[in-house]
Amino acid sequence: MEGGRAVPVWVKRAIVWFWLGGLAVFYLVGVVRALSTLLVVLAVSLFLAFALEPAVNRMEHRGIRRGLGTAVMFAAVVLVAGAFFAVVGTALASETTYLIDRAPTYIDDTEDWFNDTFGLDVEFDTVRDEFLEGGGAQDLFSRFADDVVNVGTTVVSTLFYLFTVALFAFYFVAEGPKLRRLIWARLPSRQALVLTVIWDLAMNRTGGYIFSRTILALISAVVHWIAFVLVDVPSPVALAIWVGVVSQFIPAIGAYVAAALPVLVSLLHEPRTGLFVLIVIVVYQQLENFLLSPRVTAHTMEIHVALAFGSVIAGTALMGIVGALLALPVAATAQAFITTWLDQRTEMSQADEDAAPMQAPPPDGNDDD
Repeated sequence: MEGGRAVPVWVKRAIVWFWLGGLAVFYLVGVVRALSTLLVVLAVSLFLAFALEPAVNRMEHRGIRRGLGTAVMFAAVVLVAGAFFAVVGTALASETTYLIDRAPTYIDDTEDWFNDTFGLDVEFDTVRDEFLEGGGAQDLFSRFADDVVNVGTTVVSTLFYLFTVALFAFYFVAEGPKLRRLIWARLPSRQALVLTVIWDLAMNRTGGYIFSRTILALISAVVHWIAFVLVDVPSPVALAIWVGVVSQFIPAIGAYVAAALPVLVSLLHEPRTGLFVLIVIVVYQQLENFLLSPRVTAHTMEIHVALAFGSVIAGTALMGIVGALLALPVAATAQAFITTWLDQRTEMSQADEDAAPMQAPPPDGNDDD
């Protein structure tokens, strides 16, 4: 090139590869967004498979065919989930109906309290009319109460996703060993070994997570059931089950979500009872955090508190509530794998040092002294 220096060939190649890489990243982002629903379904299916496979493996070792054992475990999950939603849904519908019937009384009491306390002369006739027969609010709550019991007939898309998740999870559990052998056979031995370690850790940590959460949920449900019966809370069994399940299986905010429903229901019936319920839940939560949870999860979910909290935030940001549910098992698996890898490297380094022959120190080179 006259009057200047020619552009080096490597610069031209770098520019070409830069733009090709940018286009590839843009295309891959589009593909991931288009397949986001499928990726979430696969992630949830894999999580469910990890949770159920340890039990299926134990059944297989006892002579039960793997397909039959998988079907039994899925039937148990469906029955437990169905019973939970039926009990809680029925109680919620009953309390909604109670609120509709008592709403005019609550409005009158609120009106009297405002007038007596502040010396006002307010009237809530318009609000009261909404809850009387034919009112818009009553119609809305009535339809909501009916939908709570029959929610399965109105959420077709959710049922479709649940069926898809169950189908993939069933395949991952029933055909998991065959699938892994098929994949591992096409990989170098070292990579196959690493993947086997990761798979086993993920399965053990996820199974441990579900087991520990289930134990804590049962303890929580029993304790709150006894407490709710003693303070005369409506629907004590349903509300105790709600508190036990939600507080354990929703990370970070589960305890607050679990407490909201029984406190609200108790307040509608008797404000003093609502205060007792709130105290019971708060006290039990502290006892669980400092006494029960560390003992139950000591051998199943060994994960640092900061890592657990950060993983929940990251999972929620990436995948919403699904990411929050998957965050703790994923973080526990990653922590266990990194710890195992570091321990193995330390042991190998120590073994190399022990096997190295003793060498004489080099001469200092000062022959004249």
